[in-house]
Amino acid sequence: MSDLSRVHFRTKNNIAFVSLNRPEKHNGLDEQLFRELIGTAKRIRKDKSIRAVVLSGEGESFCAGLDFKALQKNPMMVPKLFLKLPWTSANNFQRVAYIWKTLPVPVICAVHGNCFGGGLQIALGADYRIATPDSKWSIMEVKWGLIPDMSATTTLTTLTRYDIAMELTMTGRVFSGEEGYQYGLVSNISDTPLADAEALAEVISQKSPDQVAATKLLFRKTWKAGPRLALLWERWIQTRLLGRKNQSIAMKNGLAGKDKPAKPFADRSLF
Repeated sequence: MSDLSRVHFRTKNNIAFVSLNRPEKHNGLDEQLFRELIGTAKRIRKDKSIRAVVLSGEGESFCAGLDFKALQKNPMMVPKLFLKLPWTSANNFQRVAYIWKTLPVPVICAVHGNCFGGGLQIALGADYRIATPDSKWSIMEVKWGLIPDMSATTTLTTLTRYDIAMELTMTGRVFSGEEGYQYGLVSNISDTPLADAEALAEVISQKSPDQVAATKLLFRKTWKAGPRLALLWERWIQTRLLGRKNQSIAMKNGLAGKDKPAKPFADRSLF
């Protein structure tokens, strides 16, 4: 565990485990939790030995969204987090969710209990979401007369249909993890999402970290892009992979016909 009071962080077998740690508030987002989540993601980006991330919440919920009581006590929280520096593409409201999408390792989110508002947008920023069937989800910003502004416009569009996104955003209704699976917002349903997330992370951690990072970058850059741009990215990324140390190791392991690598991969060197 780290000494961060709002986020628990540990690594095991090249997997980073990140858990929101305000269980008494259903992991409601206050300014400190925003900053610690972003700081943890930056720490993961710099650690080239990490192969995958498991993101979860302590206590009864994954994340119940913005903590409005904390906001009332700290009215400067919104302007501080909403302000965008000129040389950045996102403010901290957006970054806390979208930063997981930009990491060079896959992020697998385990969801239970409430997943509302900002919590839902953080979950959508992950690459894969495993949820309990009875978990509760809501794009809840309409309750406050607001739109979702923590990068949902970049994630909803790749996961679900236009009409579903419109209806969920305009009504703010609560839907189950089972319904979220039907909508494309949940990747898989499980009674043990955290254990399943770890199992998937372990499988991915046995693959070439350069290939995994390249795959994530390729799909982020080309998903729903036209063929000219997509094919350009394919060629450029493949050129970067060819002949590198981890690609050579993958070739040797593949020729040996082993599911688990006979020779361990080196730390990530790309992206």
